Amino acid sequence: MGFPPKSYWYLLCVIVLLPALCHSQDAYVRSRATYYGSPNSIGTPTGACGFGGYGRTINDGSVSGVSRLYRNGTGCGACYQVRCKVPQLCVEDGVNVVVTDYGEGDKTDFILSTCAYSRLARPNAALKLLAYGVVDIEYRRIPCQYPGHNLMVKVHEHSWVPEYLALIFLYQAGQNDITAVEVFQADCKQWRGMQKAYGAVWDMVNPSPGAINIRVQVSGSAGQTWVQLGSVVSSEWKAGDVYDTSIKLN
Repeated sequence: MGFPPKSYWYLLCVIVLLPALCHSQDAYVRSRATYYGSPNSIGTPTGACGFGGYGRTINDGSVSGVSRLYRNGTGCGACYQVRCKVPQLCVEDGVNVVVTDYGEGDKTDFILSTCAYSRLARPNAALKLLAYGVVDIEYRRIPCQYPGHNLMVKVHEHSWVPEYLALIFLYQAGQNDITAVEVFQADCKQWRGMQKAYGAVWDMVNPSPGAINIRVQVSGSAGQTWVQLGSVVSSEWKAGDVYDTSIKLN
């Protein structure tokens, strides 16, 4: 008997691997989570992602610091479903959180705000769960959803006109990462890359005068693509300004 043709083995590999690949997209990862204290039990405005006050209150305060998932700031703004593995105390669906900070714990992937950690618990069980300090969890990345909000561009507070421009993106929906940011340099008619300053903050010196024309590279499971945001930042920009891009990232 002869060997089957190569196409047979290729088809067999596809048949065997495809269910595993489809399953892995939604698979949960086992880990541990703890929590940190803060005023009002919500996020902190001094998080390593650079979100400021937005990072304190986004997602109704259900936010988290991460370590491995931080990815040098690329993981800032990502959303995760976190489910506690203490069935007698925890709700089945867990809590959805937004990454706003960096933090390392005792073999933990998540350091949750107190309110996010408490939302893991069944009714009237939050105090018992808080007493654990650290709990076993499982988590998976999920698309961020911000109904009523487009992607926003904020001129970071550290910016100063006209020598230094720092930007941060707010309400980044979907399940992709912003991996590059470019500004159109009008004087030489070409795109100029911004640098990652820290966390989710992108910066450059001596930006082109006039309105700031921006595009972002979005990366995810489907690959990479450039999204044109247009001249969304006014020529009269100043630190703290926030601009609506009229675009939703999916």
